[in-house]
Amino acid sequence: MKTLSRFILSLLGWQLEANLPSEKKFVIIGAFHTSNWDFVIGILGMWALGLKASWVGKHTLFRGPLGPLFKRMGGIPVDRTLHTGFIRRVAELYQSRQQMALTIAAEGTRSKTEYWKTGFYFIAVEAGVPIALGYLDWGKKKVGIGATLYPTGDIKRDFEVIRDFYRDKTGLRPENQGPIALPPKYGTDANQRSADDQQQPSL
Repeated sequence: MKTLSRFILSLLGWQLEANLPSEKKFVIIGAFHTSNWDFVIGILGMWALGLKASWVGKHTLFRGPLGPLFKRMGGIPVDRTLHTGFIRRVAELYQSRQQMALTIAAEGTRSKTEYWKTGFYFIAVEAGVPIALGYLDWGKKKVGIGATLYPTGDIKRDFEVIRDFYRDKTGLRPENQGPIALPPKYGTDANQRSADDQQQPSL
């Protein structure tokens, strides 16, 4: 599957970056998520990297005939309307496995958002694993993992690192690409640079 996926990506004109963490367990940010095509290229990218990655998806995706297939492909259904200790349960899943790579779309939706969801960050902190900065850059047609962040627990400082990494990345539909910002509860100072970054062509 690795060789075939690399061949397909090459055929489609995509380059692969394979700057993987040395650890066997990590969380992968999947950004930017602006189109259904992100799933196709993203899965090919994970297979091309030789990763058997898990991924989080809206629970309704797993209904119907494709549900079992999505689960076999590593899908974990999530009902976003419920708050039932998902972060803790995923962290326990990490602790019970010898290796695990979970991909999470930080925006949580294909539509434009004013801030990122922070679940990926707190899963990594709770599980004690690094965060791989995965990306789909439709502008340069590059996909893969470009860097690794070891969360410090200071989410504001760590988001500065994340923001800097994704500054020059572009989604398939840039109009759906919002700022890399923390939720309002973290204060406006945490997102000051994010507001400035909106002036950048890639955002």
